[in-house]
Formats: sequence, C-alpha cells, structure tokens
Amino acid sequence: MAYSQAVVSRARAILAERRQAHEAEQAEHRALAYERYPRLSEIDTALRGTVAKAVAAAFSQGTDPAAAVEEAHRENQALQRERSWILEASDLGEDFLDEKPLCPLCGDTGYVGTSMCQCLQELCRQEQRKELTDLFLLGGERFEDFRLDVYSTTPDPNYGVSPRQNMTRVLRTVRAWAQNFAPGAGNLLFTGSTGLGKTFLSACVARKVSDLGYSVVYERAARLFADFEAEKFHPESAQGKSERYTQCDLLILDDLGTEMTTQFVVSALYGLVNDRLLSGKSTLVSTNLPMALLRERYGMQTYSRLAGEYEGLYFFGEDLRLKKQDG
Repeated sequence: MAYSQAVVSRARAILAERRQAHEAEQAEHRALAYERYPRLSEIDTALRGTVAKAVAAAFSQGTDPAAAVEEAHRENQALQRERSWILEASDLGEDFLDEKPLCPLCGDTGYVGTSMCQCLQELCRQEQRKELTDLFLLGGERFEDFRLDVYSTTPDPNYGVSPRQNMTRVLRTVRAWAQNFAPGAGNLLFTGSTGLGKTFLSACVARKVSDLGYSVVYERAARLFADFEAEKFHPESAQGKSERYTQCDLLILDDLGTEMTTQFVVSALYGLVNDRLLSGKSTLVSTNLPMALLRERYGMQTYSRLAGEYEGLYFFGEDLRLKKQDG
C-alpha cells in the first residue's frame, strides 16, 4: 500500500518512540534486577564475553578453536541456568530481563527485508485515519448511517424513478465497491447538484477502504490543484506535494469544478486522471457539474476518460441541507 510520505514519516516516528520507550523500560528492569541481585549483573557480563574470549584465546595460541568454543558453550549454558534459577526464585518473574522486541517480525525496525512490516502498516493506517479525520471526514460517515428515508419517493419525470429508488441503487453500488476494494477496482464518478449526499458517501468510501488497509487521500479540487501549481512554480519549497495524489491506492477528488479553472488546471487534471488510469490506481471524482459542462470545461481528452473509464453515478432530488432547514 502506497501511503504518503507524510503518513509514513509520522508512523515511523511513532514506532521509533515506542522502541525507545521499550528500550528504556528494559534498561530500568536491568537496573532494578542488578540492584536487588548483583550476581545477575556478573552473569550477564560473563555471558557477553564467553564465546568471543574463547575463540580469541584459541586463535592467539594457534590451536583449533573448536575445543575452546565447546568449553565456552558449556560455560554459557551453566551461566544461563544459574541466571534462570535466580530469576525464578526472585519476585521479579522469569521474563523480567527478557530483551524481546515489541514486534518479533521486524525487531521494531518497521521492515522485514525491504517490505514494510505489518506493525508499521498498522501505524500508517492509524495515521491516515487521523489525517482523514482532520479533513472533517470519518466522524459518523458510515454506510450503515446513510439515510435513504430523507429522499423523496415521488418519481422524477426526467428519470422515471424516484430519488429514493435512485439512491438505493447508488448506495448499493458504492457500498459493494468499497467493501470489495482492491488494486484495479476501477473508478467512480459522482455527479449531481449540491446537498444530495456525494460528500457523505465519499467519506463512507474513505473510511471503509482505509479500514481495509489501503492508502487513501481525500482532497478538494481547489487544494489539490494549488499543490500541483506550487510544485510546478515553486519546486524548492513544494517538492513532492503531488506525490501523495499520484501514489495512493485511492484518490478521492471532491468538488471538481469549484476551483478556478485555468489552462494549468485542465492540463494537471488530464495528467492526474490519465496517469492513475495507466497505473491501475483507483480514483473517485465528485462534482456538481453535469457531464456536458465537464466536457466544455476540461476538454474532450479528460471527458472521454471520465465518461469511458469511470462508473458514473448520478445524484438528483431536493437539496437535503435546505430541506433540513425548511423542516
């Protein structure tokens, strides 16, 4: 999972703090044990030097080190037994001086070989959740809390179905897509007027896909294009800002069309959409613009990709926020 550099950095910092705290706790255990049972300190010192001293002595005398190593092994075993007896008879517990890492898989480094360990992956997932929460997401936005009863049951003459029937289908489609998310899951395009649940459902998707362990970036169009622009025109201070949008498993681009649409924005959007399609990375785009206006504003190249490579889901009905105010 391609978490953003900022998320990974925060997760690694937390892992380092935990490792340092664990090492400090182990040092406190040793100090306490040595104070109560000085013989333990003597044994640990002897254990650290038995084999190395034996081999060094054998080589310095020009003899076969095998016998020296065997003797050192017997001495080591005797010291280990004595150490266990002392701890077993003490009030500290047999495992009081165990120096085991918090994660036995990676030894608290965060990596097994070149692969990220599951302990660091979990920290990344938690940090990503915090990041999404800071963007006013992941509060009560769950599919289970999506209310279909607020949508009208009166059929719309333009579509032949009621807003509630339409949203029942939309909810079912989006929920299944998020629950079964995996690399190559495809793309979604939410279109329709404001106040119809697009942002709420986007948040539900972000929560579910993040909980599955995938990297998710949610951003409003104005901020995303500002980051691209800053990286292009001020690379010395904004280097790498666009990487979080291109490398994540799922990008949720909200409110497309609310930004100041310039030629740079048109070009940046095409590049982002096209690159993510070519790399097989999923994107959810949400916009208040109708399809015809998307084509007019962003050009045929981008439009053809949104219309042809994204599953379109249309939201229609009364603005639910205004409806709540009137109620």
